[in-house]
Amino acid sequence: MPKFLEDDLKAEYGNNSDAIYGTLNKIGAMHGNKETAKGREMQAKHDRDKARKKTRSSTLGANLMKGGK
Repeated sequence: MPKFLEDDLKAEYGNNSDAIYGTLNKIGAMHGNKETAKGREMQAKHDRDKARKKTRSSTLGANLMKGGK
């Protein structure tokens, strides 16, 4: 299951597992208690975006320290 999405839903719904997993099933990230291909794709995209953001922010910080833009 997309861990990032599960964490976001837990923050929103608390420990209401029916709401959390019902939502994951409804959007197609899970089918019953099994992760779907869509769920794996969502997690992979999240991981890529997070890595890209981290790389971009560290590059931006290094450029600012050098006085660049």
